[in-house]
Amino acid sequence: MEPILEVRNITFGYQRQPIFTGVNLQLYPGQFSGLVGPSGSGKSTLIRAILGLVRPWSGEIWFRGKRLQPGVSPPKVGYVPQVETVDWNFPVTALEVVMMGCYQRGKLFPWSFSGDRQRYRQIAKQLLERVGVSHVADKPIGNLSGGEQQRVFIARALVGQPEIVLLDEPTSSSDLQIQHELLHLLDELNQQGLTILLSTHDLNSVATHLPWVICFNHGLISQGKPIDVFTPHNLKQTFGGDMVVFQQRDRILIASAGTSLRHQIQPNLL
Repeated sequence: MEPILEVRNITFGYQRQPIFTGVNLQLYPGQFSGLVGPSGSGKSTLIRAILGLVRPWSGEIWFRGKRLQPGVSPPKVGYVPQVETVDWNFPVTALEVVMMGCYQRGKLFPWSFSGDRQRYRQIAKQLLERVGVSHVADKPIGNLSGGEQQRVFIARALVGQPEIVLLDEPTSSSDLQIQHELLHLLDELNQQGLTILLSTHDLNSVATHLPWVICFNHGLISQGKPIDVFTPHNLKQTFGGDMVVFQQRDRILIASAGTSLRHQIQPNLL
């Protein structure tokens, strides 16, 4: 199978200081992957490079077998930014946030040239319903719960019927219940054929919900199924500390070595 999106030998940094060097990565149609690494490891920068929001120092981005020009966003790609980058006090409703997805870096999607605002509203309502928050359409975005806000931005990312959605730390400030619900929603979208890559530093959520994981810290450490990739060696290379991995059948739980020594983890909790 040919990759839908391919990163070839990408190097990037700021003020002559490299963030990552020689990164190679392939995403395949229908893949549901977690980009895992500590804060400051370059995960967000890699996503921004894939999106064409920053220009790599060297290397190439390929989409559907075609090389993209530097700084050009791949077609049919949706994006959910970090919640910390959003101004939640901006006076817009959830419906209006989704309608903003009709614009991609100042350009309208082909179906929107008619200028039919009512059509945009209908599409936005359908997407809110698809992600389970149609009831918040007319509410200010700042008045929504964290889980509702994330679902609204996922709906916005689905405008234009993307083949891939990239999410930057979508569960970073969410409680466990919201994380669980969002990951199940993403799994449902993936089952409908959407290719998904999300960045996170939450190891146990990835181990529980995602079929594929990419360990990243200023470069690619390892990738594969969580049960194969989450080893003490790979985790130390990724996070810089000693970790232990508890496994029972096909389920795993990860903890720091210091914590596990102080608090015995019961097998029946796995």
